[in-house]
Amino acid sequence: MSLKPKSEVIMNLDLGSEVKIIRSKRIVIGYDVSPADIFISDGKIVSIDPWGSQQPASGSKLLDVGDLVVMPGVIDPHVHVNEPGRTNWEGFHTATLAAASGGITTIVDMPLNSLPPTTSLSNFRTKLKAAEGQCFVDVAFWGGVIPDNQTELIPMLHAGVAGFKCFLISSGVPEFPHVSLMDLHAAMSELQGTNSVLLFHAELDLSDGSPACGDPVLYDTFLSSRPDEMEVAAIELVTDLCLQYQVHCHIVHLSSVKSIPIIRRAKKAGAPITVETTHHYLSLSAENIPPGATYYKCCPPVRDCANKEALWNALQQGHIDMVVSDHSPCTPDLKLLQDGDFMGAWGGISSLQLGLSLFWSSAQGRGFTLPDVSRLLSGNPAKLCNLGNCKGSIKVGYDADFVIWDPDKEFQVQVKRLHHKNKINPYLGFCLQGEVVATILRGILVYHKGRHFPKPSGKPVFIRTINPPESRAPYY
Repeated sequence: MSLKPKSEVIMNLDLGSEVKIIRSKRIVIGYDVSPADIFISDGKIVSIDPWGSQQPASGSKLLDVGDLVVMPGVIDPHVHVNEPGRTNWEGFHTATLAAASGGITTIVDMPLNSLPPTTSLSNFRTKLKAAEGQCFVDVAFWGGVIPDNQTELIPMLHAGVAGFKCFLISSGVPEFPHVSLMDLHAAMSELQGTNSVLLFHAELDLSDGSPACGDPVLYDTFLSSRPDEMEVAAIELVTDLCLQYQVHCHIVHLSSVKSIPIIRRAKKAGAPITVETTHHYLSLSAENIPPGATYYKCCPPVRDCANKEALWNALQQGHIDMVVSDHSPCTPDLKLLQDGDFMGAWGGISSLQLGLSLFWSSAQGRGFTLPDVSRLLSGNPAKLCNLGNCKGSIKVGYDADFVIWDPDKEFQVQVKRLHHKNKINPYLGFCLQGEVVATILRGILVYHKGRHFPKPSGKPVFIRTINPPESRAPYY
């Protein structure tokens, strides 16, 4: 039987259809890529059979995608949605539209940049209310650790947050202050004995308070203000705490390869620590950032090309566990585009929709395989969020969440293709390889070739990392 041409697949089903069978010559199952049929019922994978071995029942909705790749839906555990409070930066509606367009079936919302931040049970309820009825993909939630909120952590875990994030340096927003060493001891004492995770923005302020020297329009001025040593010092602190408390610690957006030896030693010593890097650290280089191009600014900063290549090497060797977007948008005025002031501009890069394509564009020429993509963008992020028993892999009993994509198709990043709210980012005009064709969420075809099913099909995801309280008092 000849393959369907790629351009003709999936045209036989309408958006919103409940897919019962997915058939492809290239399905990523564990460490293999195999021809197979995936059977779905009630949003779950019920069997994985040899390609074409069973004749579909009459009326079954078969999605035969030829030789397009079928992979577990991407899970992005580092997304700043910013709603409520700063919805003009980003909101659940636009963020999850962008996610679906990029083959992402679950995002995990960061606790800061929304008002209020997710730092208490009450604030978490406010966040859930804001997300209600708006989400085109599933959404889980991180809580936050700030000074003196340690008594809120266990109630938030009972309510279903995936874990907590903290900053070791100013977060940039006053309502989410950074923590002290005393705060960390208090928080980690609370989290001992749970299956939760504590995420660290790992930079320590090593400056003497003097203003940065140099022209603020030049990227090197900003880069020199956030040197590798800030990250190294912070990660040394985190690894010591991780070994002491044996609480799962996770380093978000690792930018400097100089920290890798510290993490390797800690893992070898028994520290339950994981680490992510981002698409921008793997795709961009400081040498190529033009003067005044403040849409490249993020914290920690994009470093030089040699560091980028070393991050790729660390990823290939298994020293970095996953790759995420750190989608951190803002309104254009906060980027100070007219002034081109890197020191004053908001730091954050928007790339939620582009992650899979950004990664594959660089990874495929470095020897990474399709199963590597699945592991780094789906499987390991699912494990981080304690979703590894239901998402992130193509297994019987797991959610029927899939991205269907063409690893050979090239496209140019254009504003009109982007669905997140504020379009400015460093990738406009880039030619990327690996185009998302369709996204399936719990068996429902929610995205196909630039079009979305108009009814939001995503759900809030509540994660169990702690045994229920003995009392029957509800937490949410």
